[in-house]
Amino acid sequence: MFVIGDANPRCEVPMLTIRNAEPGDLSEIVALYAADFLGGHGDAWNPQTEAAYRAAFADIAASTDNRLLVAVEEGCVAGVFQLVLFSTLVGHGARRAKLASVQVRAECRSRGIGERMVRYAEVLARDVGAAMLELSSSNRRHDAHRFYDRLGYERSHEGFRKRL
Repeated sequence: MFVIGDANPRCEVPMLTIRNAEPGDLSEIVALYAADFLGGHGDAWNPQTEAAYRAAFADIAASTDNRLLVAVEEGCVAGVFQLVLFSTLVGHGARRAKLASVQVRAECRSRGIGERMVRYAEVLARDVGAAMLELSSSNRRHDAHRFYDRLGYERSHEGFRKRL
């Protein structure tokens, strides 16, 4: 567990704990995703979906190259993100990390929590030898794009996806 103190004077969050997610966090994590109307993933924590979320959590927790982390403020999950590590042949066999599913509780936004989570992901990725941290963000997330621009991320690729 890594505790981030008030290292950033402009941040209004005096103490935030970033740690690996635990099974008991799942309903709060899913509630964060469910409240994301821009993402449109249709997430909801209920008796019909709980087993699928628990199975996905177990897969993530069992992987040595996949981490689900939460930012906790005053005992509540204020944010969540996933960090996935992978090796490539591109770039002389470089190890890379992908930052995914970044979400901050609506009432906690604009207080530095998202920046702390991203900076922590950068430290974790660097510590395991990743040469690059990449992420994707929906075309509709204009505020998120400004946020990532401000943190020094470059817009470099056009993304594509296909539902299977």
